[in-house]
Amino acid sequence: MAACALRRGLLSTVSKYNKKHVHRILSVVDSSSGSEAFRPRVKCLACGLSGGFQQKRFMSSRPEGKILETVGMFEAVKQHGKYETGQLFLHSVFGYRGIVLFPWHARLYDRDITPPISESKPDAPGAHGSKEVKGKTHTYYQVLIDTRDCPHISQRSQTEAVTFLANHDDSRALYAIPGLDYVSHEDILPYNSTEQIPIQHELFERFLMFNPAKAPPFTPRDTLKAWQEKNHPWLELSDVHRETTENIRVTVIPFYMGMREAQNSHVYWWRYCIRLENMGAEVVQLRERHWRIFSLSGTLETVRGRGVVGREPVLSKEQPAFQYSSHVSLQAPSGHMWGTFRIERTDGSHFDVRIPPFSLESNKDDKAPPAGYTF
Repeated sequence: MAACALRRGLLSTVSKYNKKHVHRILSVVDSSSGSEAFRPRVKCLACGLSGGFQQKRFMSSRPEGKILETVGMFEAVKQHGKYETGQLFLHSVFGYRGIVLFPWHARLYDRDITPPISESKPDAPGAHGSKEVKGKTHTYYQVLIDTRDCPHISQRSQTEAVTFLANHDDSRALYAIPGLDYVSHEDILPYNSTEQIPIQHELFERFLMFNPAKAPPFTPRDTLKAWQEKNHPWLELSDVHRETTENIRVTVIPFYMGMREAQNSHVYWWRYCIRLENMGAEVVQLRERHWRIFSLSGTLETVRGRGVVGREPVLSKEQPAFQYSSHVSLQAPSGHMWGTFRIERTDGSHFDVRIPPFSLESNKDDKAPPAGYTF
């Protein structure tokens, strides 16, 4: 469960006390079943105070038989620069434990920032009326999610944000790698741990090794470097689009997946990751989606339906965000998408949240299947 304190309380508290205080991250373990029900409690080892912002990260189904175990120590949040491969962190919005694999530099198009006239450019054909700002460089990270936390965030965020086109005759078949995510720099709450395997994921030991002489003490193996180099066409994010309507911020990251031949024509595939985040205090619920998809071939498709990926998530101060991935195909090498989400307030009234327009661009080189995996 996403903890509001992780985003609001911990960021300010860790920043305030990082010079004089060390914060221990504690998790609640159900000793009767052996399963972990993570309840972060940040305790200052210098003064013994718990900070007054203890918030549960995950709720156990069994109230009895729980003990506290140390997960690690918080580190100072980096205001500048980037985190290195092997950095352990808590996700400030979704609360899961993770580790950084490698950083990406993306162009962030933030439509909440009014651009100078000279920097604005026209929207996609038919897109809603505002102008798109010039992209600013922003750091994102490819990360591994601790598999122990995946069941607890499944209602808030999909844990299979990375998908590939499968290498067989069915052009619509997809291959997914679970437990990979894309994380913005400001989403990371760094911590350290004395455990040699602090993150449980099947790729952890294949990609990283423990080296106590390094900081962070987890260094990339050659297999991680080779995997990144061979698969970066499917992994690398280049553009991020963001816009806020009535305190609901929508962030979109599109990825080109490749081209497949189907019925004597070429079909181009993209995936897109979307996060909706409630920046206000009012509880709201996503009810409908309305997409417009423009293809370079000249077609304009309208898609309307209930919810997203079969869900109608509630966004509140306690559970402020929802993140998911979906896919789109065109019979042209490029196009645009934009639209709205219909949001319902607790009194039954509705309003539409804009989805920022984003381009669907294909790479010129045709893509072979991801290296190192058998379909």
